[in-house]
This record gives sequence, C-alpha cells and structure tokens, in this order.
Amino acid sequence: MRVALVDPSLFTLPYDLALAAGLRAGGHQATLYGRRPRPADGGTYETGLVASFYPIAESRLAAALPAPLRLGVKGVDHLLSMARLRRILQARAHRPDIIHFQWLPLPLADQRLLGAFRAIAPLVLTVHDTNPFNGSPTSRVQRLGMSGCLAAFDRLIVHTEQGRGRLIAQGVPESRIAAMPHGPLAAPPELAEDRMDGVLTFLCFGKIKPYKGLDLAIEAFARLPTALRRSARLRIVGQPYMDLAPLRQLATERGVDVAIEPRFVPDAELPHIFGAGVVALFSYREIEASGVLSLAVSLGRPVVATRIGGFAESLRDGEQALLVPPDDAGALAATMSRLLADRNLARRCATGMRALAAGQPGWEEIGRRTAALYARLRARDAKRCAA
Repeated sequence: MRVALVDPSLFTLPYDLALAAGLRAGGHQATLYGRRPRPADGGTYETGLVASFYPIAESRLAAALPAPLRLGVKGVDHLLSMARLRRILQARAHRPDIIHFQWLPLPLADQRLLGAFRAIAPLVLTVHDTNPFNGSPTSRVQRLGMSGCLAAFDRLIVHTEQGRGRLIAQGVPESRIAAMPHGPLAAPPELAEDRMDGVLTFLCFGKIKPYKGLDLAIEAFARLPTALRRSARLRIVGQPYMDLAPLRQLATERGVDVAIEPRFVPDAELPHIFGAGVVALFSYREIEASGVLSLAVSLGRPVVATRIGGFAESLRDGEQALLVPPDDAGALAATMSRLLADRNLARRCATGMRALAAGQPGWEEIGRRTAALYARLRARDAKRCAA
C-alpha cells in the first residue's frame, strides 16, 4: 500500500519515523509530510520526509515578526499548506491508499478541509492526546473544532484504554476506535548491571511543558529529608516550551540545587542521559501515552510516575515503577525517599523494566497491525464502490 503520514509541525517526529520504518519493513510505501526539519530535530532524514508545510511561517522573515503576528502568519500558512498537500495527494503519481494524520494543529480550520482528503482515500488519525494538547491553556484556539474533526475520520487510533474511554465519552462510536501500542523509541543498551549505589539522579526528560508538573518535581525534591537529598540529584533536560523562570525561582526559594538544561539531546546521547543510577521521573498532571516513557522502558530505567494514562496501564507498581497520585508533591517526595533508602528496590524495578521491554512489540509488528487496519478500511471502501 501507499501510505501518506501527515504531521504538519512534526510534533511526534520520532514516532512518525518509527511507524514509517515499520510500515516499510512490511513492503509498504510510507511518506511523511510535514514542515522542514530543524537542526534541533536531530539531523537530516531520508527522502521519505516531504517538507510541504509552512514554507512562509518557517522562513527567516517570519521568525523576525512579533509572536502574535507570527502565529497569525502560521495560521494562514497552515491553510495554504493543507491545500498544497491536497493537490499533491490528488496527483496520480502520489495518490495514497490511506491518509494517516498524526496531528491536526488547527482543528477549527482542518475540519472544513478533511472532506476533500476523504475523497482521495480513507482517513486515519492517531489521537496522541484525547485531552487535546494535554489541556494547555495556551492552546484554546487549537482545541476548537476538535470534536468535528474526529467525526471525519474512518478510524481513530489510541494507545491506552484511558484514551478509548475518553473518546467514547465524547460520543465517538467504539467501532471507530482502534488500540495500537506505542513502540520503543531507542535501542536497548548493553547493561552488565544496574548500578544504583552512590548518587541517584531523578531525571525529568523531554519537551519542557506545563502539563508535566516540573514544579511538583522540584517541590518533592525540596521535601526530601536532608540526609537522603545529599545522595540525590534532580535533573531537568529538554527543549523548553514554557518560561523556565518560575521553575528556577521555585528551586531558589526552596533552597535546592536543580540542574535545568534547556537543550535538544541527540539520539547518541540518550544511553548516557539514561545511564546507570538514573531514575526516570514523571510528575505529570496529564498524559495519554508518553514517548519518553517508551525511552525509559527501552533503556531499562526504573520509573517514578503519577498513576494516570499510559503510566497506570503499562507499569506495575513495585515491579517496574513506583506510582503516585497526581498533583501530590508529598506522595512524590515519600516515593523518591523510598527509592533512595532502598537501592535494591531500584534495582528490581530496573530489572522489571528490561523484562517489560523484552515483551513489547517492535515497530515491524506495529507496522503489520497498522497495515492490517488500513487493509480493512480499503476493503470496506471497495465494497461501497461495488455497491
């Protein structure tokens, strides 16, 4: 089959590329359509990525505009880019059998355009966040029209049962929802042992955004008993999508030293970032599925996480992770203290995480399952045409 994968802003580029590779492993032709990759995206990509989105908004001229005007330009450019993509996919040389969207950056406008794409091929959407944009208050305009968009798709893919339940609560028929696992995003390292002696690093990794509760992580770290905190480190690493000043101010006010590193981390550095003595910390207030969790699983790191979404569904408390109630800095501090005081527990969780990683489907299997879903939609369309 010929598959068009669409992620206009490349919000989930590692996931997109992994899914495309899984589909290609099954003999399918998968092409990703999005914006031009930036240096912070990690380098260049194969010809399977077509940079058809945002040529105006991504230009140097647009980058020099004030933020409100820049957003307006991007909104107009989004409409132009969607129209451009429709023309590309209508052409015989590029016409796909399936159009699989990963994100709809501007649902209020996108819902008016999806019918034209549906005239080309069946539509699939991976709903990475059933609470659009994880409830970010800065994304109110982007969330408008999302329910209308969902109705335009033949199938909606979710990664969790929480996601399925939320879509059903929003009025989506269960028959239009398909569950698909989130595959690994890093190759498992060769670990001779899990060294959990000495200083433990609690690592908050990935895009720095408000819903990730990094203020809770800092507050919990500050509440650790002084003797235990001497053997701990809190490290926040990732590209910022929010103002970091309040986090730094909180750390100063609470009298704790927190390493905040606002930067892109290349893939080659991941095994070091998630190396020996590291506990992946997820103090999230909201989540569906987490690509960073997939990294932690792949790299065999023990986890401390809030009991929500994919964390609650995929991790067993006390076996691979320690789970805590959301938005509870006290419970988070108590759990971090427990790991610091019991290093054997940290080792057992790391061992359990490696066992979990070994049992999860890889991208070739996910590609096979996704292609089977595509095939059912094509067969249904063929029956309708015949009728």
